[in-house]
Amino acid sequence: MVARTGAGAGHQGACPCGAKPSARPPDRCGTMGPMSDEYPGPAGLPDYAERVLEAAERIPPGRVMTYGDIAEWLDEGGPRQVGRVMALYGGAVPWWRVVRADGGLLPGSERRALEHYRVEGTPLRDSSAGPRLDMRRARWDGPDSGDGSDTSGGSGGSDAR
Repeated sequence: MVARTGAGAGHQGACPCGAKPSARPPDRCGTMGPMSDEYPGPAGLPDYAERVLEAAERIPPGRVMTYGDIAEWLDEGGPRQVGRVMALYGGAVPWWRVVRADGGLLPGSERRALEHYRVEGTPLRDSSAGPRLDMRRARWDGPDSGDGSDTSGGSGGSDAR
């Protein structure tokens, strides 16, 4: 299993939200509070967060799932909850494969995501606002999709669709 860290881990300098590095916990960035009162810090993860991250790890290179796709596949939460998990804990998984439904690139991480998409051969399309994901070609329906893309060998979550 990959070691998990918060979204702010490794963040240098002032936070985009304006907080000084010394004024925020080292594993969080921004002004939102913890996901729940049971926020375990970097040493542990809520069960839901672990399942979201495991789903992200199963997405094959060159394919993507939306935040809503993952919530639907897990049969729990919604796009915002999945996005929150990815923002807090997603740095150690292929975060660029969990995307917005409109194919827009993650604001602030466009260049890094584009590098990954180009290396993996993820379908892109041009738009007036710049490159976007071609969701019709890039979207993955999960390990039960029958497209032969599931290479995980495990069964974690494949029955929850």
